Amino acid sequence: MIHVEAQGDAALAELIKEAVQAVIEHQSASGKAHLSIVVADDARLQQLNRDFRGIDSATDVLAFPASETDPQTGALYLGDVVISAPRAAEQAVSAGHPVATEVQLLTVHGILHLLGHDHAGAEDKARMWRAQAEILERLGLGESVISE
Repeated sequence: MIHVEAQGDAALAELIKEAVQAVIEHQSASGKAHLSIVVADDARLQQLNRDFRGIDSATDVLAFPASETDPQTGALYLGDVVISAPRAAEQAVSAGHPVATEVQLLTVHGILHLLGHDHAGAEDKARMWRAQAEILERLGLGESVISE
């Protein structure tokens, strides 16, 4: 089950779910996995970034891996992803693509983090960026969405 809170934007929520499905299929993750995606404001991202990462500033996307199994259903809960709507809008303008495309990119990025990807080292970053590009291609967005 994919739970999405997208500020009342049903069309955006569907695009987010589509991006989640593309990641799950690409990564051969369990189709029964559960997760939550929240589109929020910069104040919320700043608070979460400060409280959980010790960084007192907003960011575009945060991922909170859980990897817990519901004892009653056996379903895996991957975790939560929180996306900054204002950052997505700013980054979309800078990149020259629609906000919905940026939100899908941030969704893909966040879900990859939930699944254990990271970009701290050069090899890890290359592997994660390659996976993002392949997933975005499946979504019809192409590699050009990712600048580095």
